[in-house]
Parts: sequence; structure tokens; C-alpha cells
Amino acid sequence: MNVNRGDVVLTRVPHVSGGRGKKRPAVVVQADVYKSPLQTIVVEITSNLTEASDPANLLIDVTTSDGQATGLTRDSVASCFFISTVNTDLIQEVIGKMSPSLMLQLDQCLKTVLGL
Repeated sequence: MNVNRGDVVLTRVPHVSGGRGKKRPAVVVQADVYKSPLQTIVVEITSNLTEASDPANLLIDVTTSDGQATGLTRDSVASCFFISTVNTDLIQEVIGKMSPSLMLQLDQCLKTVLGL
């Protein structure tokens, strides 16, 4: 599947233990100039809001226009603690797109968790 940076996708994200993982939303963070037909780098999205205030996580409020554009149905957190490379064959569909404003905020979360 052809995806671009900022796309919100449904994919099987590998579990941190190395297991199969489960299908969940994720946002593509890989730069478009490094797109590969085989894999892409994503940040996991979860509906567990317990760590929403952590600077390495981005709260996505679906009541805002930016949040609605993501295609998510409930408030969620893009957790930069969970960065994964996924096989593009596992991406089932693109459900939405992060706005430029949300992507700037997500970039800051990535810088925080990676110490950049």
C-alpha cells in the first residue's frame, strides 16, 4: 500500500515482546523521500489516555477539526514510546491524515523521546 508521512493507518503493530501484536491505528512518521514499498516507520496510536500528558505522547482530541481529520473515532494518544517498522503488506487502510499542526507537535514528541 502506498502511504505518506502523516497518514493515519490501520495496521498490525508488533508487540514489544516480539509477538504478533494487534491491529490498531498508527501514524506514518517516515519521511516520504525514504518511502519503501516493503516497510514504513509508524508511531502507535492508543485509546489509553493515562499517559496523555507525557511530553513524548500526543493527545488527539477528536472533537477538534484536526482530530476529526485523523479518522479516529475517539480521543487517542500517539505514543512515541512505540515506534515500529511495519511491513506495508500489513497496512490495511488509510483512515485519515494528521494536520500540519498535529505533525509539528508529533515531531516534537519524537524529538523528546529520542533525545534530539
